[in-house]
Amino acid sequence: MSDSSTPSYQSPMRKLTGVQIVGTGSFVPDNVVTNEDLASLGCDADWIIQRTGIHERRHAPPDMATSDMAIAAAERCIEASGVDRSEIDLLLLGTFTPDRLFPATATVVQDRLGLNCGAMDLVAACSGFVYSLITGMQYVATGGSRYALVIGADTNSRVVDPQDKKTYPLFGDGAGAVLLAAGSSEQGALSYTLGADGSGTELLCRDSGGAAKPYDPAGWYVRMDGRPIFKWAVRLVEEVSRNAIEAAGLSIEQIDWWLLHQANARILEAATESLGLDRDRVVMHLDRYGNTSAASIPIALDETFRAGNISRGDHLLLSGFGAGLTWGTTVLRW
Repeated sequence: MSDSSTPSYQSPMRKLTGVQIVGTGSFVPDNVVTNEDLASLGCDADWIIQRTGIHERRHAPPDMATSDMAIAAAERCIEASGVDRSEIDLLLLGTFTPDRLFPATATVVQDRLGLNCGAMDLVAACSGFVYSLITGMQYVATGGSRYALVIGADTNSRVVDPQDKKTYPLFGDGAGAVLLAAGSSEQGALSYTLGADGSGTELLCRDSGGAAKPYDPAGWYVRMDGRPIFKWAVRLVEEVSRNAIEAAGLSIEQIDWWLLHQANARILEAATESLGLDRDRVVMHLDRYGNTSAASIPIALDETFRAGNISRGDHLLLSGFGAGLTWGTTVLRW
């Protein structure tokens, strides 16, 4: 990872308007796993709360895969939008836990939703939803898609070692979705940036299952070096958020809702403090769901919208960050 004195997250800011979100949806499994349930790992419940802010998380049952959760979130999104599914002409799925290495899990979702459209997976780990969102917005803004369905979904419980008390308590399973359509020139991304720093690849990864390192049970689970990831994320969220807000021509006070990737409560608290944010404007569901990777931001968006807290003209800051190392941040006008 690049030295902190020369941060590599100075990625270009761009603008992408003329696109709106016309529907949202989310899904988490019914199975609640509390901190007390993880006592066999040797983790004290209060220790987990102190270190992560997580009280419980959801785990998918054995017969539920990433595609199942994606479909459930998408169904709720389509229903909320009022758009006939025959008009949806693009499906993008951000996930790093696909049902299979190939074909794309998005094709399974497309078939079971009864859609007639192109479908593909995008892999950017915890940044996957923002990457997919900006990609979908590009299609809509350029006339390449009329209605683009964008989903973030991950079944993290299948790829985290149950014996690893440092990582296993952090993650949960879930999915979230949005439907994009053409909007007014004032709607959409007033600013956005997508970035990557591949020198940090080894800090958070799964070693086996790809062409470089074929399947090896010892490398199946996620491997994470938490301390440098934490320090990187704290610096990243503050600086990229400030840059995005400035590029959008706004002030921090003009951001109505902050929807940050739900990785760790201490990261969110550090961002809140360093940016001087109103805590009531920083959406938090980490305590209930854990880190749901690509699903965390669309779940936060759906719950905030369905609670009646987002109105036309509101400004939202979405920021995802994670393995790769990748990040994606955008300031949206609803």
